[in-house]
Amino acid sequence: MGTTSRYRRATRLTAAIGLVALVAACSGNGGATGGGSDGYPGRNITFIVPFSAGGPTDTVTRMIADPMAAQLGGKIVVRNVEGAGGTVGAGEVAQAKADGLTVLMHHIGMSTAPALYEKLGYEPLKDFETVGLVTEVPMTIVGRKDFAPATLTDLVAYVKSNAGKVTLANAGIGAASHLCGLLFQTATGVKLQEVPYQGTGPALTDLVGGQVDFMCDQTTNTSGQIAAGKVKAYAVTTPQRVKNLPDLPTTTEAGLPQLQVSVWHGLYVPAGTPPEVVRKLSEALKVALAEPRVIEQMAKLGTAPVAADAATPQAHRAKLEEQLGTWAKVIADAGVKAS
Repeated sequence: MGTTSRYRRATRLTAAIGLVALVAACSGNGGATGGGSDGYPGRNITFIVPFSAGGPTDTVTRMIADPMAAQLGGKIVVRNVEGAGGTVGAGEVAQAKADGLTVLMHHIGMSTAPALYEKLGYEPLKDFETVGLVTEVPMTIVGRKDFAPATLTDLVAYVKSNAGKVTLANAGIGAASHLCGLLFQTATGVKLQEVPYQGTGPALTDLVGGQVDFMCDQTTNTSGQIAAGKVKAYAVTTPQRVKNLPDLPTTTEAGLPQLQVSVWHGLYVPAGTPPEVVRKLSEALKVALAEPRVIEQMAKLGTAPVAADAATPQAHRAKLEEQLGTWAKVIADAGVKAS
């Protein structure tokens, strides 16, 4: 073979190797050129909380953000986008780029919004990918400290006799406290005077201050007030008592077994997010939920992380599908609509 032929062959080989290297780099860098997921996250991830800072959902989100970020090798920034029972923040995530850099933490409200809002702007099962469940938070029925009823049985009898006078606070239409309040009214067969607030914080503040009579809210928000004796606690709305409130009976024990509800939380990303990115988020979630510090923090608030097999996209989607059907009937029967 002549010198010229050998030179041409070497040149072609070098060019081919360079082309293969370029294609590999573009397809696997996870950046703007290739759009793959191998380099995920690459930039800060934003967790959208569709409720106020300091509320139960915000508290749970901040518990898992740092351990998830450590697992993913990036930073997670929590941003609160309030409004319309969580639908404003959820709508923002539904419209976000499907790259896994915008993640929604939502609670049971994701399954109730379609029944509450005629013009929602998104469909939970169509416009989101489920990442995994996070926790199921018990609800507590609490009253102002000087409220006359001493037990849940007394409370039911009292509201039946004074329905037009009793005030039932909630954090706004679609909020967990509102949903639990609807179930209370359905279970007792009484229509009460509801007082909606812009968030759980203001509602509980007025309850402590004696401006409203009672409300139903998550243990993540009420445990401290109950322990401090600032409110009167009647029952927890789950089949078992909660560890940090061992003396508080369940609704079944207290005579109102029809009232059973817990507030489940889960992570979502926009529909179309690459499966590998969803998998990485789900795996990071499992690691975070197994952290002793997270377990301890949740226990102090009367809840616990879900089991590892529930922190998966499949289990989360199944829960969402089931809850969409359940709440559609409850809300239709109550005749409630949000504007």
